[in-house]
Amino acid sequence: MMFRSLAFLLLVGLVAWAYQATQPPPPKICGSPGGPPITAPRIKLRDGRYLAYKEHGLSKQVAKHNIIFVHGFGSSRHDALIATQLSPELVEDLGVYIVSFDRPGYGESDPDLKRTAKSLALDIEELADQIGLGSKFYVVGYSMGGQVIWSCLHYIPHRLAGATLHAPVINYWWPGFPANLSTDAYYKQPPGDQWALRVAHHIPWLTYWWNTQTFFPSSSVIVRKPELIFSSQDLEIFRNMKGSGRENNKPQGKQQGEFESVHRDLMIGFGNWEFDPIEIKNPFPNNEGSYKDGMSEAMLKAMLAGGK
Repeated sequence: MMFRSLAFLLLVGLVAWAYQATQPPPPKICGSPGGPPITAPRIKLRDGRYLAYKEHGLSKQVAKHNIIFVHGFGSSRHDALIATQLSPELVEDLGVYIVSFDRPGYGESDPDLKRTAKSLALDIEELADQIGLGSKFYVVGYSMGGQVIWSCLHYIPHRLAGATLHAPVINYWWPGFPANLSTDAYYKQPPGDQWALRVAHHIPWLTYWWNTQTFFPSSSVIVRKPELIFSSQDLEIFRNMKGSGRENNKPQGKQQGEFESVHRDLMIGFGNWEFDPIEIKNPFPNNEGSYKDGMSEAMLKAMLAGGK
């Protein structure tokens, strides 16, 4: 009898420990006691959340083109490649105004516990409305931010003057993705990344635990081991970029906690989407806008020209 009681208590304790281990710590909300300070301009969204943003380039009053830039995984509004990597002369010549923003849970934007692919597109639409970008604007997304552009193309195509995806991340579980291509690409990843994405897709409530435990390999991006997924040439490029200031902005991106930023990014980005991007039709059938995959000075010029 005593043995059964001890076994029961041990089982209860084990279950309680396991449950506790899967629960992420609460985020450190910007402006709350003990949380990071608020330094950026922010708008208040429809559900009471705050969204932080940063303006670049020409002022809205004189700009010919308004662009919203969506940052990538583990980043923030400061890492607006389209603004920081283009020369001021080109920005002025094209007449470009650029606004970057912290996606929910990143930087100084409040977390969104109900975040979906659709809510991100609606956040962008509301940002455009509140800062006065007019009826149409351009969107550019980098890496995981590229996934948000597909959401914009699906949910708010009527608001877009043009769209560009720069090195976008795909979801291996999109129904329309050719199975042979998605499988081949999936298994070219390191085993830890394969498992991290499996967990995010099939058992998202374990995402925090999987990427913080030390028993099994987890996401190489989260644990910052680029040597597992990049070639020696890529690593050399990264080393040369360290003086650009981008690395200095990395900590701020996750300052409210990793769960509501990078972990939820995995859960949304590789979860079950409400639509299939493969089936998106041309949102500009009459050439009234432009859609580009990739970003360079030439591509930027082409996108803006297509939206005239």
